[in-house]
Amino acid sequence: MAEITPSLSIGQVAERTGLSVHALRFYEREGLFIDPVRRDAGGRRVYREDDVDWLTVCIILRASGMPLPVLRRYTDLVRAGAGNAEERLTLMREHQALVATQIDRLTESLDLIKFKVGVYEDLVDEGDTAAHQCHAPSPAADEERAPVLRHEATVD
Repeated sequence: MAEITPSLSIGQVAERTGLSVHALRFYEREGLFIDPVRRDAGGRRVYREDDVDWLTVCIILRASGMPLPVLRRYTDLVRAGAGNAEERLTLMREHQALVATQIDRLTESLDLIKFKVGVYEDLVDEGDTAAHQCHAPSPAADEERAPVLRHEATVD
């Protein structure tokens, strides 16, 4: 007996993935589904759980900054099946390096933001009466704020 796969409407897939109906149609036009999107007798799109699973991968890769052409290439490789693991590995390693660089930049940004928060907390504690110029942290500023930073570290 053939296994019955429950089908999902475009609205249901949009709700489950967080993508808009427009975005789902765009993904289809861009060739970002592993299998062609099926249609019912009335011509409406019909999706399977596998489509939702694949869209979840696509959403995560896009959120990590993977450009559409790279995602399209990855989709093509997956669609082609076995025999291209080396190319998939290269593609993922390249993207991994880009994401690691993004994380480093975000960490630097977070460090600066934490410094600024500390400066403004000090100003608020002092009643905002200090005429203080707030620029990027310097080693001298770090030493000056060291007692506060140590205190904050113990509060965590």
